[in-house]
Amino acid sequence: MKNFSRRHFLALALFAALPWAFPAQSQDKPANNMEILREKLKADKKLIVATNMELTESEAKNFWPVYDDYQKELQKINQRMVKLLNDYAADYKTNSVSDEKAKKLTDEYVSLQQAEANLTTSFVPKLNKALPPKKVARYLQIENKIRAVIKYDLASTVPLVQ
Repeated sequence: MKNFSRRHFLALALFAALPWAFPAQSQDKPANNMEILREKLKADKKLIVATNMELTESEAKNFWPVYDDYQKELQKINQRMVKLLNDYAADYKTNSVSDEKAKKLTDEYVSLQQAEANLTTSFVPKLNKALPPKKVARYLQIENKIRAVIKYDLASTVPLVQ
């Protein structure tokens, strides 16, 4: 992809890992620097998409509201993933991943995968109304590449169940 450097991939991967990798700041801190960083990385992702989509003005007018809605729904799935990772991390640290907990983790993981597939499926008709088919395919490829890097980064940092 044009202008889609390894640095951008790593920044987006960091974006996905931030809530899990860094504990929440205490309430007496004056600024939420993690939230500022997350917002910057969301903007960077949007810039990567914009650069690679090569949209006309009319396509952009139709596409960006759909993109924003998709990202809002994707964020809900991401939040569920963060919760899943936090739950696993807590159990892993205390060496308390029982068979029952492992089953719950597995069930939630499968549910998250299905939710992501359902989200994409539900947005394809909206994308098809906003863009020509080749640009819909291009957007889905870009989104898939970004998510693949994020998932790869997470997979490389999450230890295996013992």
